[in-house]
Amino acid sequence: MTSPDLAALRPRLPSPVEEITDRRFGRRGVRLLLKRDDLIHPDLIGNKWRKLAPNLTAAAGRTVVTFGGAYSNHLRATAAAGRLLGLSTVGVVRGQELSDRPLNPSLARCAADGMRLHFVDRSTYRRKSEPETLAAILRGAGAEDAYVVPEGGSNALAVRGCRTLGEELRARADVDVVALACGTGGTLAGLAAGLAPDQRALGIPVLKGGFLSADIEELQKRAFGGRQGDWSLDDRFHFGGYARVPAELDAFAEDFEQRHGVPVERLYVAKLLYGLIALADEGTFPRGSTVAAVITGRPLP
Repeated sequence: MTSPDLAALRPRLPSPVEEITDRRFGRRGVRLLLKRDDLIHPDLIGNKWRKLAPNLTAAAGRTVVTFGGAYSNHLRATAAAGRLLGLSTVGVVRGQELSDRPLNPSLARCAADGMRLHFVDRSTYRRKSEPETLAAILRGAGAEDAYVVPEGGSNALAVRGCRTLGEELRARADVDVVALACGTGGTLAGLAAGLAPDQRALGIPVLKGGFLSADIEELQKRAFGGRQGDWSLDDRFHFGGYARVPAELDAFAEDFEQRHGVPVERLYVAKLLYGLIALADEGTFPRGSTVAAVITGRPLP
């Protein structure tokens, strides 16, 4: 088997950087830049490209199996990659009860892109990293010889792929802080490793629980042998947990879109931007600072 030609997909790299004028930052003497990773590719958006590309190369044409919930953007990106590159994909979906229900728009898009969906009960899904459980899942899915990509796409290959994001911003001597929303932590783990020594990375977790620091350190250990870069997390802006989008957050995102003409993805990007405005208002960023917010995704139908 041979590796797919990812260059044929013509990704827009490096992704563009745009400065926006927002008085909520300006009154604190802070510049805000947007690192538009949402413009890398129309189907493999943002950090999905950066994490999937090295794994698709490593799969070398084998079936790709990966994991996610019913609204997983990672599943959608993997399915799209399969369609574009002619690869067989299997999505292991959390929640056996979903197998008897009509597919939601996200899973329907995966199926339309050729992904075979395999539903497992939530208890089994929680144990998917255990070798025996994983082997049983692969047998059940008829994909024992497949290449496995973890939930969210975060493994050592993905982390090293995300280091290029930091390297692209390393060239910007005016950038002091690079901020992004975090799910599994793989993008932050790689980003921090690629930044300059005088730049720091700030992660805004979208899940509650306070477990992400240890996960990021473990990902950096696997990818680079140990902790890399200056990074920290602020876990105050998850709005109740993953996929929670209360009216306040939705209204904030709509207002940001109207102010700046930038589409705001609700599950990750909205929480990032909301958090940055709150931190600026608290005086977290010294006057004269430049903050680059990584736009890792865009709203999907």
